[in-house]
Amino acid sequence: MMTNSLCSCAIVCAKNSIPSPGKGCKYTGQSVRPLPIRILTVGKKRSAGVQLLVEEYVGKLKHYCSVDDVQVRPNPKNARDVRAQVEDEDAGVVNLISSDDWVVLLDENGVNIGSEQMAELLGDAGNTGASRLSFCIGGPYGHGPKIRECANISIKLSSMVLNHQIALLVLVEQLYRSWTILKGQKYHH
Repeated sequence: MMTNSLCSCAIVCAKNSIPSPGKGCKYTGQSVRPLPIRILTVGKKRSAGVQLLVEEYVGKLKHYCSVDDVQVRPNPKNARDVRAQVEDEDAGVVNLISSDDWVVLLDENGVNIGSEQMAELLGDAGNTGASRLSFCIGGPYGHGPKIRECANISIKLSSMVLNHQIALLVLVEQLYRSWTILKGQKYHH
């Protein structure tokens, strides 16, 4: 599990030092340590269209860093007991996280950030000493307490609640956009 000092640092960083939209990213054009990215998504089998789009953006991201897209299946035996389902999914995700991962929880109650701020999150994570950046997308009932405890930061992709497949698409596009911001490329405008 991650230490709370990293978690507190990341939340303070997300709330206080990331520039407001329009001011740009402090890392644009600078060398940034690219951490491998792992995306952990709880959910059922993806539709073919969603899978194609995810693969397209993962392919684009691989020009900047390695990306591992992992799908954690919900346990259908727990479908009638929400608490048991969340606990089962929680354990499944936590078991895939290493102690030296920098963990980003995607949650509707997380810190609201823009694209430049997401780019800074990637840049800041490269300076933490972590060996990998893990993004966690919860199942239909959200995240359990174990993953919340080991998360370094909790962010939201939208003020609206998103289906896990849509959240994954938004995330991979924003990760690609973030890398183009960091590299000073023309994708983001």
